[in-house]
Amino acid sequence: MTGPADTPLRASLCELRTELGLPDDFPAEVLAEAAQAAKDPAVSAHEDATDLPFLTIDPPTSTDLDQAMHLERRRHGYRVHYAIADVAAFVRPGGALDTEAHRRVTTLYFPDGKVPLHPILLSEGAASLLPGQTRPAALWRIDLDTEGGVVATSVRRALVRSRAKLDYAGVQRQIDTGTAEESLALLRDIGRLREEQEVARGGISLNVPEQEIVAHDGTYGLEFRAPLPADGWNAQLSLLTGMAAAHLMAETGTGILRTLPVAPDGAVARLRRSADALHIDWPHHVPYAQVVRSLDPRRADHAAFLQECTTLLRGAGYTVFDHGELPTPAVHAAVADLYTHCTAPLRRLVDRYAAELCLAAVAEHDPPEWVLAALPGLPKEMADGTRRANTVERECVDLVEAALLKDRIGEIFDAYVVDVADQEPTTGTVHIDDPAVVARIDGGDTKLPLGERLRVRLTQADPGSSKVLFAPA
Repeated sequence: MTGPADTPLRASLCELRTELGLPDDFPAEVLAEAAQAAKDPAVSAHEDATDLPFLTIDPPTSTDLDQAMHLERRRHGYRVHYAIADVAAFVRPGGALDTEAHRRVTTLYFPDGKVPLHPILLSEGAASLLPGQTRPAALWRIDLDTEGGVVATSVRRALVRSRAKLDYAGVQRQIDTGTAEESLALLRDIGRLREEQEVARGGISLNVPEQEIVAHDGTYGLEFRAPLPADGWNAQLSLLTGMAAAHLMAETGTGILRTLPVAPDGAVARLRRSADALHIDWPHHVPYAQVVRSLDPRRADHAAFLQECTTLLRGAGYTVFDHGELPTPAVHAAVADLYTHCTAPLRRLVDRYAAELCLAAVAEHDPPEWVLAALPGLPKEMADGTRRANTVERECVDLVEAALLKDRIGEIFDAYVVDVADQEPTTGTVHIDDPAVVARIDGGDTKLPLGERLRVRLTQADPGSSKVLFAPA
């Protein structure tokens, strides 16, 4: 862990906020509008669905809860009730809140706090699907057949009430021990069916261990968190809703999609070379997605290959379409279907607009003028916001890594090589288990062994520049 009075790290985090031009707080008029909206949200058109016993699944400390679910069996399949926080009930188009949201675009997460998309009294209060509270939502109902295929989709405005806030580890434990009530137990059944549907359409979800900053008593550390099966099952419900929303928009001819082009042949060929170097069995007749699903991220060579696989997922963006003409490409290559972002409106600007387009589609009326007016500018806004969020995430991890290691220059660590530069095989990236660090390595004259264990020496760790560098020991 970093020291409790680690002023270089805290100063560097402050400098990062300044460099990116991030706001310290919300303007007074935004806070005033949020306070009024919290007292008097626009809910006159919302039906009462508080009889459905919803629950949420999020990290233990999260309070900006976008999604709640209730799962049930049908005679020939399943029904997914998926409630998404209705931010439009609180944000007046063209008002101070709306303008500020377009300036911020996404919630940004730092080790010592967050820069939220909306004021906390909304995002973690009146608009959040907190347990025991009645909240406005865009309520999706998606019916599935016995194999998990979609047979019917609808979405309406409704008032919902979550009964419980659960976390992933607790959900996994309840399901594994057979103590989960039926609605929660069905998460495994439906999640697995949707994973099979993903395989059938050629989609892919990468099970890559995530490097996370953890806070404890004012200090920070890093951990690798391997996703639990419950993470994947829960993600399948979000993907299901995003695909359903995209198809609704496609049917009406107006919308915004999350797109990802198919990886070029050169990228796939490079990945095959990596598979050979890592001794990953990849027969030519076997699809890439099938190979990925056979891997165990706990193995060093498999984890290295999974890291390499992320190169095929670059280039995602947002694309607007109108007059019934879908863009090219229209499909998200990793999802292998039409897809949009619509399940995190408390933390991501575009989701509020996607919800309005879908609500209008089901009601068979034109989208609101404020949605149509903003639609053309959303792809650039989201691209800029996403880039900023990625920069914050990467820089924060780099800064914490440097702070953790600043007093350990010259020490030797056990590592494995997860990436090697194509044109310069003496440079690459290593993965250290303890502490959980992913950093650059300069091999000097030594060609780095991709996917193999390597003893490395720490040569640089500067919290001021967020630079960590290793060399072969």
